[in-house]
Amino acid sequence: MLDLTAEQHSIPAADTDPALSGAEPWQHSEHWWPRLTAATAGRAAPLGIIDVAALRHNALDMLVRSGGLPIRVASKSVRVRGVLDAVLQLPGYRGILAFTLAEALWLARDHDDIVVAYPTVDRDSIARLVRDEEACRRITLMVDDHAHLDIIDAVVAPSQRSRVRVAIDVDASLRTRSLGHIGVRRSPWFSPEQTAAFARSVVERPGFRLVGVQMYEAQIAGQPDNVGADVGVIRAVQALSRAELSERRARIVAAITAFTPLEFVTGGGTGSLEYTGADPVMTEVTAGSGLLAGHLFDGYRSFSLAPAAAFAFDVVRKPAADIATVLGGGWIASGPSVASRQPLPVWPEGLRMLPREASGEVQTPLRGPAATNLSIGDRVWFRHAKSGEPAEHIDQYCLVQGNEVVGELPTYRGEGRTFL
Repeated sequence: MLDLTAEQHSIPAADTDPALSGAEPWQHSEHWWPRLTAATAGRAAPLGIIDVAALRHNALDMLVRSGGLPIRVASKSVRVRGVLDAVLQLPGYRGILAFTLAEALWLARDHDDIVVAYPTVDRDSIARLVRDEEACRRITLMVDDHAHLDIIDAVVAPSQRSRVRVAIDVDASLRTRSLGHIGVRRSPWFSPEQTAAFARSVVERPGFRLVGVQMYEAQIAGQPDNVGADVGVIRAVQALSRAELSERRARIVAAITAFTPLEFVTGGGTGSLEYTGADPVMTEVTAGSGLLAGHLFDGYRSFSLAPAAAFAFDVVRKPAADIATVLGGGWIASGPSVASRQPLPVWPEGLRMLPREASGEVQTPLRGPAATNLSIGDRVWFRHAKSGEPAEHIDQYCLVQGNEVVGELPTYRGEGRTFL
């Protein structure tokens, strides 16, 4: 069982050499990654690791950044029950944001506060939910269309089931005449008037109980603000979006609570914990990717996360003196197919993917000065872009503490569960 409450899980100093002082241990690559190679020697690749001390560091850092609001853990970005359980044992973490209803039903055997982040039309899972009074108390569904309610009613009529807890997903993107739509395409509800009208129709409909509102500001939480040539533009747009969203979100919550109480108002993301946590209408923030810390989160100016998870492949080919090919590699994060969503080779340093091949489903050629010194059988370490994608490819993570593997935790896949 993973325990993140123990003080001995704090990250030790990288080295006693004064020349290495003033930086975080993981910033000394020449110590961090060879340690993992030694700890996992003899274990077959591909393999994934979770550094226990780094995970604890990230979990506690996120609590500080949330400003005292409880953090709901986004399971999509973890997909390891042992990690979810361990994080939720830390004071300040509360509840799970699941990504499918089937997953929520599985997790509800052990957890009593689960919000499904995305609407569902999974009729089999809906049938299981509405016939289980305990699950109905523990799980909240996300809706943003009357059709979502119609499908639930079609599975089991309101008179023949427990009331279903629902929350409304509201568009948190930025819209301006000059920039257009900035953010992700989610809910059709944007204005306070639209949202309140839909909310009232939910409240008045038999068989449902409106308990929450979700507004996820992807253009702030998921967009690095400290890398790239357009950093100035990104910061300006994010500042504009923060101001607009704070005002609009307050009006939306006020419009709904004028006729019905809400149990929660959630939103946020790893990249916007400070902003979301400071919004007085929020009752909680939601985050997950920051726990395992993909390389996408290296590009933010307000925080520094430890690379708590990583994965390794072995070199199986040397098609040229300066190219080393590993078996596997195409563990891509969601979003546009750009470099920021690709896995990143981090050790040995100086490796890069070939632009015409990138990371492949079965093999990934790597070029660079370090490739010249790699031999068949050598190990190459990668970092994921977001957080959830490695768990879809491996059955378990090795837990590393210091210089050794101290256990394993199965992923969803390792437990025979593939929800999406």
